[in-house]
Amino acid sequence: MMSKRFSPQGWAILALIVLVLIWGYNWVVMKIAIRYAAPFDYAALRVLLGGLSLLLVLAWRRQPLRPKRAAGAAAVGFLQMACFYGFSTWALVSGGAGKTAVLNYAMPFWVLVLAWFFLRERPARLQWISVSVGLAGLICILMPFSLAGGVLSKGLALASSLCWAGGIIIAKKLQQREPLDLLSFTTWQMLFGGLPLLAAALLIPSPPIVWSGEFIAALIFSVIPGNALAWLLWAYALSRLPAGVAGLGTLGAPVIGVLAAQLQLGETPTWIEAAGMLLILGALAINSVHALRFQKIDMKGD
Repeated sequence: MMSKRFSPQGWAILALIVLVLIWGYNWVVMKIAIRYAAPFDYAALRVLLGGLSLLLVLAWRRQPLRPKRAAGAAAVGFLQMACFYGFSTWALVSGGAGKTAVLNYAMPFWVLVLAWFFLRERPARLQWISVSVGLAGLICILMPFSLAGGVLSKGLALASSLCWAGGIIIAKKLQQREPLDLLSFTTWQMLFGGLPLLAAALLIPSPPIVWSGEFIAALIFSVIPGNALAWLLWAYALSRLPAGVAGLGTLGAPVIGVLAAQLQLGETPTWIEAAGMLLILGALAINSVHALRFQKIDMKGD
């Protein structure tokens, strides 16, 4: 009875919750890591090592190592790995303030629009309300930043969120044609997406990596839970929930990121940032109501 009540959308929602905690804290990890490595060096390492770790899992499970949907994995990998991680890490460094990374979570708003046009997923009324409340929260969090400064960082972060959303739409399109092997697809999108990052790391002059204990710990977190496990959770949730619902679910990550930065890095939110976090939590609550309605309808259909 419990498993029936909790499957499959319930498990997808649980995967989103775990994912939000990992991705939220990962912003603190990224801030620590870029003290010791250039952004493209760090991004290339975390993506390629994440892909290689999943390749070992494929071999351990005796699954075929050859990619089944190579072109699709390469396209999604370029957007969700190379562009997303490259732009977001660069934005985090060049802006000089980690909270500008919150702009990456404009992604759910891009997803709703793109899914409407390309996937014919018409947003429900509750989703539009959730978008409005969440957008208001993001604006509140970003308001403390001067409009005169950090323009490049903010532009890179927005570009990152748009690339992430584009990768989501392509992945959903591929899933509409035939089911994807989530482990294999995630592995190869990392490996394909890591190659442009490696090229950028080799071609762009930068200081050598300082292999301190703190950097190694940050890299391990980024590679295993922050990358390999996180993208498996994301692919799992995306395969069982509408793109708009899954995308909006990630809005909790910047809230976790700001709170973790306060606890570990001493970044204290202003009252308006706190108001923004409350608005985002409200948007998540609204989105959860929609997701639960979707789950009940799907169960009745079963």
